[in-house]
Amino acid sequence: MADAEIEIRAYREADEAGVVALWARVFPDPRAWNQPAAYVQRKLAVQRELFLVGTRDGRVIATVLAGYDGVRGWIYHLAVVPALRRNGCGRAMMAAAETRLRALGCAKINLQIMRANAAVVGFYERIGYAVEDRISMGKRLG
Repeated sequence: MADAEIEIRAYREADEAGVVALWARVFPDPRAWNQPAAYVQRKLAVQRELFLVGTRDGRVIATVLAGYDGVRGWIYHLAVVPALRRNGCGRAMMAAAETRLRALGCAKINLQIMRANAAVVGFYERIGYAVEDRISMGKRLG
């Protein structure tokens, strides 16, 4: 599949089942705070225009969520159907997110990678991201 075979657009409510199924497959995490349907609803409440889906033949095959706080942009939930990886879909989704963030005035994008998914570092390096000397910290609020 070439990049031209993926349509990238803003999320629509009709995409929910496809997005949830993709995330459940790509991000299999049973913890309560990482439930795909809940993530969809939270993202729709904040910067929904930065919730992008990639479709092919009307089917959700990729997603990316972006966010911008006025200082930094963030990338979340880049996902591509496993059988369609290494065909430009992830690269196209990231380019679309970067374009939208740049249009908002974003000068730098951050993203985090789960240690268990470290193999994806090479993908991000190939599209211009670099491992930075940072410590990522978090605190669950609910």
